[in-house]
Amino acid sequence: MTIHAVVWDVDDTLFDYRTADRSGIAAHVVAEGLSSAFESPDHALARWFEVTEHHWARVASGELTYEEHCRERVRAFTGRDLDDDEADAWFARYIVHYESAWALFPDFLPALDALVPSHRHAVLSNSSLLVQERKLRTLGVLDRFEAVLCAADLGVSKPAAEAFHAACDALGLPPEQVAYVGDHPEIDGRGAAEAGLLSVWIDRHGEDPAEEGDGAGERSWRRIRSLAELPSVLATESRFGARSTFG
Repeated sequence: MTIHAVVWDVDDTLFDYRTADRSGIAAHVVAEGLSSAFESPDHALARWFEVTEHHWARVASGELTYEEHCRERVRAFTGRDLDDDEADAWFARYIVHYESAWALFPDFLPALDALVPSHRHAVLSNSSLLVQERKLRTLGVLDRFEAVLCAADLGVSKPAAEAFHAACDALGLPPEQVAYVGDHPEIDGRGAAEAGLLSVWIDRHGEDPAEEGDGAGERSWRRIRSLAELPSVLATESRFGARSTFG
């Protein structure tokens, strides 16, 4: 079956979130005079990543709104009982540092440009439209996508098949005609494959998935180290009897 469209994850797939977040919180800790509250800069970074992951999971589960999760991240990180206005102001100051480091991965635009003549493009993220549309607009690529879908607005998150199928529905295509490109081996890689899409896992850091799982060879997924590999993967993908390289 021919692949007619590519649906993209955003953070750490086409946008270098890890670097921007690390740079942003490091600068913000210094600006806020919080350096002495942590054993080292690395300890501060590790704590920020820990509270971010914990409270974003609460957004994904429907427990918190995006705004509430931002406040909870601030309170957990600073150890202060801040009211909503104080937490909002703290987070807004962090965002200034974070956004100053925003950048696309250098392999994204060449890959996108190579695929535009042959494939349609959309976004599916476990974030919110409020966040991702602004990010994509600032990075100058929002108009490159037919649709932008986000979990906070859909009411369902990856790796649920319903999230991937919502992206396919937005494009008016069946899952078997759509590829999904993402950086997380389980949420993106395994989730998209089990939803029936051609799953392409961008493994920039040489990480191993938690487990390979039974019957992996029957699923359709690909593991790449750079988006420069994506056009050739899609050009040669037959979707029939393809060998799995996930894991």
